[in-house]
Amino acid sequence: MRLALSAITLVTLLAVSCNNEPKQTASTTTTTTATPPVPRKPASALNEKGTSDLTSLLAAYYELKDAMVATDTSKADIAASHVLSAAETMKNTLNADSAHTALLPHIDNILKNSDAINADKQSDIEKKRASFEKISDAMYALLKDAKMSNAGVYHQYCPMAFNDKGAYWLSNEEEIKNPYFGKKMLECGEVKDSL
Repeated sequence: MRLALSAITLVTLLAVSCNNEPKQTASTTTTTTATPPVPRKPASALNEKGTSDLTSLLAAYYELKDAMVATDTSKADIAASHVLSAAETMKNTLNADSAHTALLPHIDNILKNSDAINADKQSDIEKKRASFEKISDAMYALLKDAKMSNAGVYHQYCPMAFNDKGAYWLSNEEEIKNPYFGKKMLECGEVKDSL
């Protein structure tokens, strides 16, 4: 009996010792962190400087779009001056690049309508929005003709803008924030295309 008891004790000790895994200490525990997303690097048919200038123009455009969403005429005037400056830089780059002078009419349209927003120092947001629509159309045509890609640009549309005529704009986010109505109808619209 003593022998059987000793055998059972030995088997029990072996079983217990085999199932005990070494405890991990904080120093041996590995934590995984999410890898941050790789930032997008926009590309286009333009050379590196042209793509950089186009990206800067797009950033100035977004500033103007955000001012329209906020229905803030003074911010719209400031943003329009930034669009003017970026468009002038882009125009100089295109003039130096004979392969892409076909893009100049889009730049001229952006310049003309940015100047119209800036010239109207009054608080008539609807006049500013009418010029903004023309800038938006010219920007989209410019980006398409320059073959802009990997830029995270959303081409959005509101069918109710300008008394149901409808109007487009560009956004750097998929979420709709309507620049033609602001807070009145902030989420009116849909994504039609992306670049």
